[in-house]
Amino acid sequence: MLIRTWGSRGSIPVSGREYLKYGGDTSCVEVVTDAGDLIIIDAGTGLRRLGSRCVAEGISRINLLITHSHWDHLCGFPFFRPLYRKGSDIRVMGPRTGQGSLKKIISKTMSHPFFPVELKDIRARIRFISTGTRAFEIGGVRIKGIPLNHTNRGVGYRLEEGGRSFVFLTDNELGHRHPHGRGYDDYVRFAEGAEVLFHDAEFTPGDYARVKGWGHSVYLDSLRLALDAGVKKLGLFHHNQDRTDKEIDGIVRECRGIIAKRRSRLKCFAVATGTEIKI
Repeated sequence: MLIRTWGSRGSIPVSGREYLKYGGDTSCVEVVTDAGDLIIIDAGTGLRRLGSRCVAEGISRINLLITHSHWDHLCGFPFFRPLYRKGSDIRVMGPRTGQGSLKKIISKTMSHPFFPVELKDIRARIRFISTGTRAFEIGGVRIKGIPLNHTNRGVGYRLEEGGRSFVFLTDNELGHRHPHGRGYDDYVRFAEGAEVLFHDAEFTPGDYARVKGWGHSVYLDSLRLALDAGVKKLGLFHHNQDRTDKEIDGIVRECRGIIAKRRSRLKCFAVATGTEIKI
């Protein structure tokens, strides 16, 4: 399983010299299975460049998993070039939401007067499948879901192949229980033993007093989860739109210091555009 990141920023894309190391595109992660199946998690602005690569390489069969319907996780969808190519076969999968069907929500990203091309006018074959949190398979990968501790619901994913696993829990608040979320111990069990965990780490302890309940985690809580779950690698994800490269570097240093004091073998890093991991 190959994991490649095209965007790890939260809330809104950013640009500038202070964001070059970790990038400014919003949530989009590519997973290539051992059999060559393409699975994309989230349709943030990073999806645009990934779509261009798909077209250049002639990739036509695409599986897109959506965690939830907030704008920063969908705004790249209308700019995904395979949508406009006949022969593209795209499956869009995601949570059952209280705001309407997955197709209806995605359609809103391509509706007048906000976008000139509507979903009904695309050339690709596209299917929408509401998976909820039930387990399903894509090729040789088994995918499990868990409700996110986030506003307006959502689903986190665990992808398992050949005894190895990648867990993706962005927009997951560990310090506050949302109505449709789960408790801390549930997320520990969900991530247990994973080779790689990408977890929301948007806030600092200083931020949290004013943003508790917004649906995002303090990075120290994400680190605690990784340690308690016994994962091998923790990727801090969903960087705050104002968090500079220098500040993110400081967060990573602090986390690594805690890991060293615990004498743990956990590897911790901040996920950047271009981060690539083979498991």
